[in-house]
Amino acid sequence: MQRAFRLRKNKQFQYVYHKGKSCACREMVLLHVRGPHLQVGFSVSRKVGNSVVRNRVKRCLREQFRLFLPRLRPGLYVIIARVGAVGADSARLHAAMEKLLRGQGVLREEGSGT
Repeated sequence: MQRAFRLRKNKQFQYVYHKGKSCACREMVLLHVRGPHLQVGFSVSRKVGNSVVRNRVKRCLREQFRLFLPRLRPGLYVIIARVGAVGADSARLHAAMEKLLRGQGVLREEGSGT
């Protein structure tokens, strides 16, 4: 995923935590705030595992989110991994992420241009 799409500053994450609407499933939590451009941040707690496990989970989530980029509405997104994401395969993560994005109403349909 390109750097232009990433949230980097703690202040940006805090803004989404406080102002965002959340939706959760077993593998992750999605927070979303409407905005003029698309940015996303990923958070994985130490409870999930050691650094190797956390980085692997983050890479998997980043890849699954990248697949949805062309269909997403602009805004600020934060995805928080839960312990269930550790054992999940890519198909399960993809399905969970799609469910959360649809639940938030931020996923455009394939054919629509809006």
